[in-house]
Formats: sequence, structure tokens, C-alpha cells
Amino acid sequence: MGRPKITVVGAGNVGGTVAQRLAEKNAYDVVLVDIVPGIPQGKALDITQAGPVCGYSTRVVGTNGYDETAGSSIAVITSGIPRKPGMSRDELLATNAKIVKTVVRELVSRSPNIILILVTNPLDAMVHVARQVSGLPKSRVLGMAGVLDTARLRSFVAEELNVPGTEVQAMVLGGHGDTMVPLVRQTTVTGKPITDRLAPDRLAALIKRTQDGGAEIVGLLKTGSAFYAPSASAVDMVEAIMNDQKRVVPCAMLCEGEYGLKDVIVGVPVTLGRSGGESIVEYDLTAEERTALQASADAVRDLCAVVDRLLTA
Repeated sequence: MGRPKITVVGAGNVGGTVAQRLAEKNAYDVVLVDIVPGIPQGKALDITQAGPVCGYSTRVVGTNGYDETAGSSIAVITSGIPRKPGMSRDELLATNAKIVKTVVRELVSRSPNIILILVTNPLDAMVHVARQVSGLPKSRVLGMAGVLDTARLRSFVAEELNVPGTEVQAMVLGGHGDTMVPLVRQTTVTGKPITDRLAPDRLAALIKRTQDGGAEIVGLLKTGSAFYAPSASAVDMVEAIMNDQKRVVPCAMLCEGEYGLKDVIVGVPVTLGRSGGESIVEYDLTAEERTALQASADAVRDLCAVVDRLLTA
């Protein structure tokens, strides 16, 4: 038996780093796809040449087509364009929705058993597009945002309290962006409630910084957006699925009544295992958290309605 194949679509900063992190696991064959000639091939070659130094022998293939992706277990989709100056949100939405639509068709036609992990923004709406186009069960179309938002919150809390980030546990639900919903009662430091360690105003400030986490990095970089933490978060999901870890992580998945949400894709706690998103875990939410999650879901619904309109226009 050969190694399982993982495809990464989009060889920009996020996709290239996802491919690198996957190669370093030394457990998969990796295919890197991009429409720009030479870019995926060059990055694949570079990652391959790091193998002898880093101790892996992963086969990494760069390609501008999809034939090499046949038989993939998982595809991480990072392809899309960032918002350009003067571009409306609808223009960005329409462009990325069309890209995702094409990519998903190409992937699913060659790998009918594939699990899709979407990273392209606006995240929740792109999962909606991928579900519609692929016809796959909801367990096999997931979005990566919650792992990243949770990681950002954990890192800020760790820095504030001068503890290792691994000692901070957190859960961030809802849409990716300023409508995200951190579950304060599920947030612990070395097993103790966060509220025992941080004053309410400091915690509120860290939550606000988490909500603006992507924008803060864009503001500093000026010509790009985050990719180290997003790529690590996508690979964390791949590992949870491929190793059948049954680990509960926050990710975007279709809700069908859970948390009182019907027919909407939003970030919720999901048990990840070999068949993808195996179940949605329902925590007890406070009335405030439930209201915030509902507002987040409503924002996603509005976005999805715009996408549907743009795609049929």
C-alpha cells in the first residue's frame, strides 16, 4: 500500500506552507496544484530538496492540472484571491465562489471519496459553495477557521499569563471574523477557568484582539495576510482526520438543528475522524452565547444568499 494522498489547491503562502508541513509529517504523498505555470512545480521541488535535511522522504508533486490528484483522501483548498483595493465585497465573493466551484468539480470527479477542507475566504460561504457543487455529505465538506481563531486566542492568553500556549484550552465558534463567539466557560489555563486568572476587561481585550487577528497581521505585513498559523491549523485538521483521532475541534460544518441552527454552515465543535466531521458536539451555551451564535449564523446566511445570487447571475 502506498501512502495516502493529500492534495493542496493553491500554491500561495498558505498552500505552499500547508504542503511543506504535510511533507514534514513523512506520512503522505502530497500534490500541490496551482494555475500559474512553474509555481507549484518549483515549490514542490524545493520542499522535496529539504527532505534529506529534515528527515522526510515525502513524494511532493507540483502540477497545473488535476489528474495527479486522483485518489486523494483529503484536499485542502486555499485557492482564491485576496481583496484588492477598490474591489467590492460582492466582487471578491463572486470571484472566489467561481474559483471554488471549478476546483471542487475537478477534485470530486477524480476522487469521489475525498474530504474537502476549505480555507478560502469568506470561509463559511465557500463551504456552502463547495457543498452545493460537490454533492458530498456534510461530513466531508468542512471549513478551517475555528482552529485558527482558537489558536489565536490561546496564544494571546498564554502571552498575557506567561504560560505555554499548549496549557491554554479554548473553543471559538461562529463565523470567521468579527462575529466569532469565544466560549469563555470552556476556556481554561492549566485546567483552571480563565475567569480565575484574568480580569473581565483584560479577557474582553484579548477576545477583541482575536476577532481582529487576521486584520492585525494584514496591517503589519501590508502586502499579504497570515499563513503560518492558518496552514498549521489546516494541517491539524488533516492529521485529526487521517489518524482517526476523534478529536473535537471547532470547524465550519452544516448545522441541521444543532444549537437551534437549521441549514446554515457555521463554526461549531466537530468530532474529526476518518470519515471527516463525524458529529457536532453540543455544549451548553449561555443565553448570551446562543444569541451571539445565532447572529453569526444570520450573517453567514446573508452572505450565502448573495453568493447564490451571484452564481446564478
